[in-house]
Amino acid sequence: MTQNKTALILGGSRGIGHASAMELAGMGYDIAFTYASNEEAAAETKAKIEALGRRCFFRQASLQNDGVPDSAVEWAVDSLGELDAMVYVAGKTSWHDIVKITAEKIDSIYTLDYRAPLLCTAAAARHMTQRGIKGSIVYITSVHARRAFPYDAVYGGIKAALERSVQSIALELSHYGIRVNAVAPGMTSVRGPDTEENLTREWAKKLPLGRYGKASEIGAAVAFLISDKSSYITGETIRVDGGMILPGMPEDASPEAGYGWSKLR
Repeated sequence: MTQNKTALILGGSRGIGHASAMELAGMGYDIAFTYASNEEAAAETKAKIEALGRRCFFRQASLQNDGVPDSAVEWAVDSLGELDAMVYVAGKTSWHDIVKITAEKIDSIYTLDYRAPLLCTAAAARHMTQRGIKGSIVYITSVHARRAFPYDAVYGGIKAALERSVQSIALELSHYGIRVNAVAPGMTSVRGPDTEENLTREWAKKLPLGRYGKASEIGAAVAFLISDKSSYITGETIRVDGGMILPGMPEDASPEAGYGWSKLR
């Protein structure tokens, strides 16, 4: 009997993580996912995945803390039996005036948005290589890795570092048949309904496609990169941003422009 494919979503209870988990479950993957604080949303996600006939496990994980990335991957392997794919979604979006930045604020973003995904990757890669699994690893980065905005020296810089690391990790793990890629969302609505009113509010009219992205659209890109349809893609970052950072976009894209970064990932 052929065993189902399995995937670990780090940060899978809501938004892009939830959408990625649902896409993979729809492809036949059994899912394990972590959540940071919203246990109710995690339970709802588990129920939806199980309604598709897939196994699902979840646990709380504060991935910025020492030892948690390794233990989260070990738990997923124990729960699922093995690990074919890992998706790192968890992260903190935060804007800071550089003249007011503190070491604590830098560290809070660094530990969750850069250190944790690399440590999770190390643990997942050890499992995959030891068992001969030609798996797939996908990270959620951001268009801020490619284009500078005010007040994002820390967040944008760390996302840029992660995109650069994707390339080196892809080279290292290619010897084992493991593919490593990333998805870089632009302005994406992750909390409200996918209604025209919600997707076209505030700053959306400045985007070339005239609306915010949907979490499901990011999840679809994640699922594509994990699927066999992308079997010849590694070390790549796919931008899913509605044309947000194409040449010709307005240069007044700052928090003062009123587009509500704090509400969107």
